[in-house]
Amino acid sequence: MTTIALAGNPNVGKSTVFNALTGLQQHTGNWPGKTVETAHGRIRNAQELELVDLPGCYSLLATSEEEALARDFICFENPACVVVVCDATAPERNLNLALQVIETGRPVIVCMNLLDEAAKRSIHVDPARLAEVLHVPVLGTAARSREGLDALVAMLKDWHLLTPANIVSPYPPEITAARNVLAQLLKPYTPDGLSPEWLAIHLLEDAPGLQEIIARKTDASFLHKPEIVRALALEREQLAAAGYDEKHLRDAIVESFVLRAEQIAARAVSYGDAAHDARDRRWDRFFTGRRTGFISMFMLLLFVFWLTIEGSNYPSELLAAMLFTLQDWLLRGAIALGIPETVYNPLIFGVYRVMAWVISVMLPPMAIFFPLFTLLEDFGYLPRIAYNLDRAFQTCRACGKQALTMCMGFGCNAAGVTGARIIDSPRERLIAILTNNFVPCNGRFPLFIALIAMFWAGTSGAPLESFGAAFLLTSVIVLGVLMTLVASRLLSATVLRGVPSAFTLELPPYRRPQVVTVLIRSLLDRTLFVLFRAVVVAAPAGLVLWYLANTPFGATNLIDRFVHVMEPLGHAMGMDGAILAAFILGMPANEIVFPCLIMIYLAQTSILELDSLQALHGLLVGHGWTWLTALCTMLFSLLHWPCGTTILTIFRETKSLYWTALSVLLPTSMGIAVCITVAALVRLVFPDL
Repeated sequence: MTTIALAGNPNVGKSTVFNALTGLQQHTGNWPGKTVETAHGRIRNAQELELVDLPGCYSLLATSEEEALARDFICFENPACVVVVCDATAPERNLNLALQVIETGRPVIVCMNLLDEAAKRSIHVDPARLAEVLHVPVLGTAARSREGLDALVAMLKDWHLLTPANIVSPYPPEITAARNVLAQLLKPYTPDGLSPEWLAIHLLEDAPGLQEIIARKTDASFLHKPEIVRALALEREQLAAAGYDEKHLRDAIVESFVLRAEQIAARAVSYGDAAHDARDRRWDRFFTGRRTGFISMFMLLLFVFWLTIEGSNYPSELLAAMLFTLQDWLLRGAIALGIPETVYNPLIFGVYRVMAWVISVMLPPMAIFFPLFTLLEDFGYLPRIAYNLDRAFQTCRACGKQALTMCMGFGCNAAGVTGARIIDSPRERLIAILTNNFVPCNGRFPLFIALIAMFWAGTSGAPLESFGAAFLLTSVIVLGVLMTLVASRLLSATVLRGVPSAFTLELPPYRRPQVVTVLIRSLLDRTLFVLFRAVVVAAPAGLVLWYLANTPFGATNLIDRFVHVMEPLGHAMGMDGAILAAFILGMPANEIVFPCLIMIYLAQTSILELDSLQALHGLLVGHGWTWLTALCTMLFSLLHWPCGTTILTIFRETKSLYWTALSVLLPTSMGIAVCITVAALVRLVFPDL
């Protein structure tokens, strides 16, 4: 296999290029910091070529984990060539990274993407002129419509014809001279294909993590050779005398590339209408305005949740009726075939019933919510949420980038934990990891929607009822965000004290969402993936629950005994022992908490087919549920321990049992305290509850 690296700034369409070339359906988000690990895929019609999608980064002067990963792969994994995807609407900024990749000495193809977006903004990029100045091939593309990608594939097939560029030094004379002296000494030891000039300049500036990656990937003994040690010390001393100490040297390197990128853009890019982004600025004044930003954010979430609740009730009932009709057929078939009752009872009333409930209750709202949320993402709105929340996180002495990881948590908290790698500060990264669970993931939305529909929305289907349900669900989400801020402030004032760091957030242009692509992507990448994961976890959970409920333990069974132990704490929290037991048994995945509860209740009553929310409502009310029970259950679902997958992810990211344990104890203790307080206050006003 021949390896081709794909590099670029965040939000330049790099993942779209990757998907188009490989056919893989990797998620492509219209917001920065989405990709934090590499993705691999073979190029269609060129199966011998493997394309590696590197994390989005602005520079190889690594200051974050994703930038270090991109730098290390390009420089030390010996890719045959590097495709640098640039945004044609912001060529100056994107050429900065392209110049740095060219400096490594690897063969480079510059893919000037989003030409269609640039044309709308009266920005004209001349690829031929750019190629002449950069000394590397430059292709213009519009990856969404596959324009220019065939030419890119053809060029990649002939990768062996590509050669490194003749590098034009962008540095001041003193830095260039020091680099050249050191490069002559390093030439015999430089890894194949890597420019000794690149290695020299970054040893001079003592790039973070560079010596470690050299030690892992090469024989690093050359770094200790007396002549190299002396030359490195001497050149650093001379640079310091010329005004380039460690800090100023790095600043000069950064500034050199920025100025060089501006010079090149001035020769190959022309701008027409100066007001090309006036529409975006008008929308930003509304979506990110001091007075309208939070209101618009709340109203958009309210609209999304209203559509989800309004549209999911009937499909959910229809799907449940079909699945429980199939259950009756399975039961009659098992009896007709003479299958022993000890075999079909746990399989049908344990495994199948839980899976049927998971599918009928989870699938309709997910099939509506995920596409709507993905449309907002594709439109470019999610970075505006991060912008709006930046000041709040700064007030809590956390990093504004935490808003991005929080948005990732809406899909999956484990993904939000992994996404915290985009935060440079270890302290602020830990805060983001420990608090991500306060944002409800997709596995908790079905529980919220079902309880709201049963206890607050009513059954008449009146628009005001569904609007009220959506308002309550939106309020729950806002509460989760507020609890994230409270927990962040608590951590930053105690075990994770420190000063918040600033960061630069690029607001992407507003784009017309690709509706068909979004529907397919959200169905495959999110809805079916999450549903499959829930079913896989729910099946064995249903089997275990059935056996627990049917295994004698004295005068009762194991599950009843467990519920009895949990009852005092459950009552104090406004719930009951069965609900707490369901949360504990549902720790592997949030999706199975409600199915666990239903199995616990059904084991204590006659067999009931839950083919509608009305039937489920009857089951819950029959076990003493009130609106207070539903409220406290929602609050504890919002504020309790992470699921098993997220806990394992936290341990892998922190490599610490202490921080992993704290990630469980922090939300759980807050959830117990909030539920006990709410239950006590409500019972003071309504003693009968």
